[in-house]
Amino acid sequence: MTVARPLTGQDYKTLSLAALGGALEFYDFIIFVFFANAIGQLFFPPEMQDWLRSLQTFGIFAAGYVVRPLGGVVMAHFGDLLGRKRMFTLSILMMSVPTLAIGLLPTYASIGVAAPLLLLLMRMFQGAAVGGEVPGAWVFVSEHVPARHTGYACGVLTAGLTFGILLGSLVATGLNTVYTPDEVLGGAWRWPFLLGGVFGLGSMYLRRWLHETPVFAEMAQRKALAAEMPLKAVLRSHRTAVIISMLLTWMLSAGIVVVILMTPALLQKIYHIDARTSLIANTIATLGLAFGCIFYGVLADRIGSRPVLLVGSALLAVCTYLFYTTLRVQPELLLPLYGLTGFCVGVVGAVPRVLVQAFPPQVRFSGLSFSYNLSYAIFGGLTPIIVTLMLKNDPLGPAYYVIAVCLIGMLTALFVRPAPSAATPVPA
Repeated sequence: MTVARPLTGQDYKTLSLAALGGALEFYDFIIFVFFANAIGQLFFPPEMQDWLRSLQTFGIFAAGYVVRPLGGVVMAHFGDLLGRKRMFTLSILMMSVPTLAIGLLPTYASIGVAAPLLLLLMRMFQGAAVGGEVPGAWVFVSEHVPARHTGYACGVLTAGLTFGILLGSLVATGLNTVYTPDEVLGGAWRWPFLLGGVFGLGSMYLRRWLHETPVFAEMAQRKALAAEMPLKAVLRSHRTAVIISMLLTWMLSAGIVVVILMTPALLQKIYHIDARTSLIANTIATLGLAFGCIFYGVLADRIGSRPVLLVGSALLAVCTYLFYTTLRVQPELLLPLYGLTGFCVGVVGAVPRVLVQAFPPQVRFSGLSFSYNLSYAIFGGLTPIIVTLMLKNDPLGPAYYVIAVCLIGMLTALFVRPAPSAATPVPA
């Protein structure tokens, strides 16, 4: 019988380095959305209708999600067979190079239609990279800590990814403060992407100090690694886990993409709030999200994932509706309402605990990566497009979309079962 051990200094060091590296890489992936309006004006014909330009810009953003399964499946395959740490480092290189390239791309005025095509190609490379990063990070930290702290570890890592969004928001806020809108269009928009390339190199350096997970090391020593292609075993023996994981990821993607990533641009277009104020509000919401991820992760460790997901999904649906409806008549409440809604989005911090525990260690990386990335490719990729189309008929379209997906999340939570055998404890 394995005695449950407490978290050690090494555990906290691993969590800190993994979360910080994830934050820097996730910044590279999402900085695009904070400059969606500028990119739309620069990379598409000036005579194009505004709604169509927004649709195509968010479509390119969504392309990063569409290719995530490919990158995720390939990296997860080798992560289950060769080790978690190697793939954890490779994903950074695949992210930092295209981010740097976006900052150097010529615009539509210079090369015409080739400009959006090159932008699309770079987003696809970014998507392949993040497809391996996020699932790999959850597996990595969960296999380093005792099983009873899986929710906390995944919550901290998710908060780290959230700080990547916060960093993007802060950079965008600073840029819109220092430069005028014309100066941003004139070239200042490039700096955040160039900075992202430097962040990528910093992330690679940080991960030199991480060690392979004890769970994988033990399996390798006992020669207990997957005897066949891991994804094949997942599709044959863990189909229910895949479905549950995909539906919960849909809720996760709706909360992040709509409430956190798309809302700053929507605040400017729908409610006519200036860019600086929108981004300051987004910073507060993202901070709320980061704390919410840890709160819900710890709560899931204590009372279980199912009740946390049921209550948390309901709270997110209510807060999202209140946020969008109240803002129409009381815009002065933007900051507190957005901060509260961001905290409620933090329920997504309890989702990776379910995903990690849904698959046995031998195929954990492949099962989690396939489910998460396929769901994000379908639902996360379509979300910006669906919400943009819904906005043509109703300014509350984003709220209705999030509410609907939260209801799906609540129904899915009813089928979540504890899986102590799937979360193999780390040897003391």
